[in-house]
Amino acid sequence: MAITLTRPAPENVSKRAREIHTAWMADPEMPAVLDGCKKYSSDWTDDYGQVLIPEYSVERDAPPLIDDALRVMALKSAVYEMTNGDELAAELPVPVPVDTAVHALCAQFTALSRVQARTGHLFVHSTVREHEAGRAWNWGDYTHQAYKATFGDVDSRYWIDEPEAERRRQVLDGLYAGIGITERGMASTIDFAAA
Repeated sequence: MAITLTRPAPENVSKRAREIHTAWMADPEMPAVLDGCKKYSSDWTDDYGQVLIPEYSVERDAPPLIDDALRVMALKSAVYEMTNGDELAAELPVPVPVDTAVHALCAQFTALSRVQARTGHLFVHSTVREHEAGRAWNWGDYTHQAYKATFGDVDSRYWIDEPEAERRRQVLDGLYAGIGITERGMASTIDFAAA
């Protein structure tokens, strides 16, 4: 059964998302949260997320990914506010590398809770709803239109559309299978005792 989502026009979301992003960036704790995420990147790597980026380097790529994660969170929060708390509508599809960075940002739960309280803007993210709403991000979709209206062009290094992301994941499937990692990292046959 297909889900019909009602979201405000991207150009209407952009004004609210810009206000939310500005409020979060003005919070005295936000620079430390973002800087910490960018430097403490060993805990948010993902073997089917960031490695979809060609010649990925956490040192080079973490800063722009975390910046995009906060921008995406502002878009989600704007949609959430403008739809009277519709969490499903607010769960915008985003490219896999950016989504992984969103998860890293959300892991800063205590600090983000304080930022939310001070700014009055919720950080809206639900992995469960993410699967209900559909995760596939594609060029020209709602998220792309809202992001572009709010923050300008996306960086194609990180904003990999669903068909290309799947093609790259299939390449990884073959490479990982050779060392005993299967089911997209959900299973392995590696015997560490024998290694």
